Amino acid sequence: REKIYVLDNGKSLMLALSQDMSQNRPAEAREHVRRFHELFFTLSPDKSAIEHNINRALILADKSAYNYYSDFTEKGYYNRVIAGNINQVAQVDSVVCDFNQYPYIAKTYARQLIIRQSNVTERTLVTVCKLLNSSRSDDNPNGFTIEGFTILENKDIRTVKR
Repeated sequence: REKIYVLDNGKSLMLALSQDMSQNRPAEAREHVRRFHELFFTLSPDKSAIEHNINRALILADKSAYNYYSDFTEKGYYNRVIAGNINQVAQVDSVVCDFNQYPYIAKTYARQLIIRQSNVTERTLVTVCKLLNSSRSDDNPNGFTIEGFTILENKDIRTVKR
């Protein structure tokens, strides 16, 4: 009957309704992608904080995200963030997922704020990836893996003096 009854110290009887796990899957997919972007693109001028967040983000994705990380590292991006005392904040505006095919396709629209001592630069960030179902864990509570992560657009919108 898909009904669960809960006893409270053997006294009161409550009905707990079960829910199909697949009903919440679209929300979990959007949250998985949102969390990845927050971890991967939000940076502080602290090497250990950058490494910690990047490592947490890379657990949620395949080698395609690691390739971006390696490229940014080779070009000295993270060292410039630290040396310049720059904070970078990613704000995800929306995640659009197509669940009509598998693996699911997710397109993310976000903004980046690059906060320097002298100014704040606002940038667009548009990415696309595929989502594969994977096992759930403490490190990956939504049970997805990002595959084929690609940055489609990342350009300046405006710069404001502080």
